[in-house]
Amino acid sequence: MLIEHGLPWSWTEERVLGAIRHRETAVVVARDRRRLAGFAIMQFGDDHAHLSLLAVATGYRGLGLGRQLVDWLEACARTAGLFDVRLELRATNDAARAFYESLGYRETGSIRAYYAGREDARRMQHELSVNPATFHDSPGFPRH
Repeated sequence: MLIEHGLPWSWTEERVLGAIRHRETAVVVARDRRRLAGFAIMQFGDDHAHLSLLAVATGYRGLGLGRQLVDWLEACARTAGLFDVRLELRATNDAARAFYESLGYRETGSIRAYYAGREDARRMQHELSVNPATFHDSPGFPRH
């Protein structure tokens, strides 16, 4: 996985463990038997969720795993009553930008020297919607 490739490592084992233990953070892991295929971390705030980290192992890219991880976390955000997800990515990572755009994210700005004080970041945002039909088809939902 190419997390923080070429940068000083900031997502240490202790930081990931802290995210797993934090009650306002969701961590999802995808495995292929004993092999780590991908993972994602999302933090939930008062008014928006923040996708902090998303990684898919090289051999699993292009199979829809990243989309499934993000979809699952966005469903968690909706359940928590949050309908705005934000993230940052390297300004030079065109593949990641295209991926997020395919999921409905739009670029909202940039941050100079965001990564280790030497690489710029793009800021992206996705306003989540709720499909009323989903709720009407859910068991236990009162029909009018």
